[in-house]
Amino acid sequence: MRKNILVGLLLTVLLFAAARGVFSANKNKNQDDLYRQVELFSDTLAIIHNEYVEDTKPKDLIYGSLKGMLASLDPHSQFMDPETYNELKVDTEGRFGGLGIEITIKDGLLTVITPIEDTPAWKAGIKANDHIVKINDELTREMALTDAVKKMRGKPGEAVNLTILRDSAKKLIDFKITRDIIKIKDIKQARILEDGVGYIRLTEFRENTLKDLNNALSNLSKQNMSALIIDLRNNPGGLLDVAVKIAGKFIPADKMIAYTKGRKQEQNFEFFSDSKNAILDLPLVILINEGSASGSEIVAGVLQDYKRAIIIGKKSFGKGSVQTVIPLGDGSALRLTTSHYFTPSGKIIHGKGVTPDILVEAAEDTDNKIENKKDGKLDEIFKTIELGDKKNKSSEEAFNYKSDPQIMRAVDTLTAIKFYKQSRE
Repeated sequence: MRKNILVGLLLTVLLFAAARGVFSANKNKNQDDLYRQVELFSDTLAIIHNEYVEDTKPKDLIYGSLKGMLASLDPHSQFMDPETYNELKVDTEGRFGGLGIEITIKDGLLTVITPIEDTPAWKAGIKANDHIVKINDELTREMALTDAVKKMRGKPGEAVNLTILRDSAKKLIDFKITRDIIKIKDIKQARILEDGVGYIRLTEFRENTLKDLNNALSNLSKQNMSALIIDLRNNPGGLLDVAVKIAGKFIPADKMIAYTKGRKQEQNFEFFSDSKNAILDLPLVILINEGSASGSEIVAGVLQDYKRAIIIGKKSFGKGSVQTVIPLGDGSALRLTTSHYFTPSGKIIHGKGVTPDILVEAAEDTDNKIENKKDGKLDEIFKTIELGDKKNKSSEEAFNYKSDPQIMRAVDTLTAIKFYKQSRE
């Protein structure tokens, strides 16, 4: 028996050593392959620097190759030179000169996630999922995301020409939009609609959003709110920790809200609710559409998973990847996709989006009505009719929820839930 045990241990050691040797061999093979490719890159760099028809700067060559390298990974990974990196930092300040458009690259096309409400882009009629084909007559094909942002931002009062391809119109539409100071307001509406049904429109998740939401909920409670609609349509996301805290307000403490999964263990994170005063018994509906992305998808996804809210509207955008910004020595930086988000039940958000429990189409677009009736001068008709008097009204004055089929379905759903609860009691 002792002899058999020794033989068994010896075999185990040999198998472990063999496995380790294979792993080490594969690791060395990958390392050797990397060194060969780096040598190829170095040779190409030297040839271009010495043989190209015009004199080249090494920094320009390196920056250009890094941009191409990161762009080959996915639409959200990118190399940022110092100027572009500084431009990225402006996003967190909540005030800048631009058009008011959240953009991404989708299916190889520069695509609008959503126009920010009450900005020049919103007033001009830009819509979620519009494809930006040209910026100031320059084709956007193969244009980096940050380059597109830089071209649309600038001095307030200056105009930017956009050529849009809209799937519903099946033709190019030109827009001339004047830049303005973009002031982002987190909560656009907070009111009682009817029969105790509260309504809060959240446009983005920023530093003060949770505080503003708490104030809105307190005010609505004083007005005898008995059910709530949270409108996340055209909400592009924002700060992850704020989205997590807002989702946590409506579920018990210590419940998983989302988790991330990457290649390395240190890229895997789990996010849990920690609200001590969670609102657990208020009937809740979340409105989403194709302009709902990132943080708003996390909120909708977790509340759907726990059956805490009914999700109504259209399928969300599907932006659920995590980008880590890694500063480099010369002031440039890498913006690298390092993981993906998952809902508590394991559903991936990226590329899939959140599917509503109740699918409700939005009100028929005015520009679609126009196209059916007119063949020419679409741009002029579109700009004149689509928004009408809304350009001269605030969103508060223009808000008419009864003409919005998605809000009305939410009201009807909550009314039915309240009636059912009352009958059970």
